[in-house]
Amino acid sequence: MTAQLDAPHDLVGIGIGPFNLSLAALAQGLPDQGAGQLATAFYDQRHDFRWHPGLLIDGTTLQVPFLADLVTLANPTSPWTFLNYLRHKERLFPFYFAEQFHIQRAEYDAYCRWVAGRLPGLHFGHQVDAVRWNPERDLFEVDYTQLDTDREAVALGRTYTRNLALGIGTAPYVPEPLRPLADAPTVPVIHSADYLDNRRRILGAEHVTVIGSGQSGAEVFLDLLRSRPPGRERLTWLARTPSFAPMEYSKLGLEHFTPDYTRYFHALPEPVRDQLVPAQWQLHKGIDAATIAAIHDELYRRTLDGGWPDAVLTPGVSVRTAGRVATTKVELHLDHAQQGTRSRLTTDAVVLATGYRERPLTSLLAGLDPYLRKDSSGRPRIDERHRMILDPSVTGSIFVQNGERHSHGVGAPDLGLAAWRSAAILNTLTGKEPYPQPARTAFTTFGLEQREHTRPAPTVELLPLVEHP
Repeated sequence: MTAQLDAPHDLVGIGIGPFNLSLAALAQGLPDQGAGQLATAFYDQRHDFRWHPGLLIDGTTLQVPFLADLVTLANPTSPWTFLNYLRHKERLFPFYFAEQFHIQRAEYDAYCRWVAGRLPGLHFGHQVDAVRWNPERDLFEVDYTQLDTDREAVALGRTYTRNLALGIGTAPYVPEPLRPLADAPTVPVIHSADYLDNRRRILGAEHVTVIGSGQSGAEVFLDLLRSRPPGRERLTWLARTPSFAPMEYSKLGLEHFTPDYTRYFHALPEPVRDQLVPAQWQLHKGIDAATIAAIHDELYRRTLDGGWPDAVLTPGVSVRTAGRVATTKVELHLDHAQQGTRSRLTTDAVVLATGYRERPLTSLLAGLDPYLRKDSSGRPRIDERHRMILDPSVTGSIFVQNGERHSHGVGAPDLGLAAWRSAAILNTLTGKEPYPQPARTAFTTFGLEQREHTRPAPTVELLPLVEHP
């Protein structure tokens, strides 16, 4: 199963999530701008495309408009647009009359599956084991294992490529105090990523605790609330954040998810970037206003006959430690930051809506470590065009998708920038501009140093700072 040595790929993608699927779609049939066609291959250890299957709760929607599909914001004439998917499914008119700008998550998953099922060069059931640089051939070597449906090894293979695109995504994060509980099967302590697979078991628990104040936590809490009888909800929702806060969704606030802001953020000093990322949590970790309203409406509806629902919603709380009580319950030891108080909570099931972390690249890229340039925190240095900065002896490029928040900001995991980033990668890869990109994308001017735009911007004279008494 080894590729012919005289036929290396132009690009190999590792991981087939939405971002590398976007790259594969835009690479297929590049516009005729003198860029030629690329020989590409994409590998994923899963056996089919899956996008957060445990969170495809009925009625939940994307937090981005349907225009943030795999290709539209780079090439609206592509055959892989969401609208073309609807046309193939003979659903354009129903969608037109539905007037839905934000589509359901399940529909986005179905659309991505439709694209993945028709694109050539996607290799599911292939686990990439190692990547090396071959200086004699000026190529990357990619070793992989082909897996059967039981994830058992079937065959080993190696392919060669001039360039790589890393899109291995993120992994569910379980806080340290809860990891031993999540690993034991007796009492359900599950991450929200596995919610639907465990929903029946969770609903059967007498008391359920949801931990996490983001969109996933809100959606799980709402689904549990709607599924339990009034007066016997037996639900607790805990969050570290000072409040159950809405996601920043003002029109100017959303301009943080534009290429303009990404370029501005990348040019900032590393210490400033590191301070900004956690401070901007409400741009991507808050709850959309519709979900907050739905939760309040459901709670209010349960007061119509008098009394209050048996549901406790407490922000500002962190889990210090946790343990099992006998074999059927969990005890959470809680700290309240503002009060400086501690308490204990006994519960029958826990859903951890505690977010995701970027998957570490250390193991995958161990063979390339001598060539990697890193920042002061040991993270890969990534240039403005989403390429890892490598030793000059390496002639190929390694592009990073959703692994560069430290260098490119909050837009790195955002679906709305998927097509733009894929287009930027392909423009760099071909040395042409098959996908022309806008010179300006935001009304906000980030920073005082102006960039040149299509239309001249007002001149800003940078004056020295003057200290006032």
